[in-house]
Amino acid sequence: MNALKNKVKLIGRLGVEPELVKFETGRTLARFTLATNENYKDKKGEWHELTQWHTINAWGKLADLVQKLLKKGQEVIIEGRLVNQSYETKSGEKRFSTIIEASEFLVLTPKPEK
Repeated sequence: MNALKNKVKLIGRLGVEPELVKFETGRTLARFTLATNENYKDKKGEWHELTQWHTINAWGKLADLVQKLLKKGQEVIIEGRLVNQSYETKSGEKRFSTIIEASEFLVLTPKPEK
């Protein structure tokens, strides 16, 4: 372990079609959700599946590739870093969320046929 880094790798399926946002500055953002599944045995020996949802952001050229290559339901590997965000609701309540800012991806299943 040469350096301690903020790095995460997820294998999962896209929950929605990637949404592409173009900003006035010229920057591009692709945002989508990714579902990951874990199986575990409880104390009674019964198997359960736990699904967790992750928000993924991809910027710039990677955002354009996401928009072009990824579709809802595809299985992918996403590599990136965790980013903590805070925001205030309309009622003034402070909220926090963690997203994954993607640095690269690998498609594991082909695009679904139309």
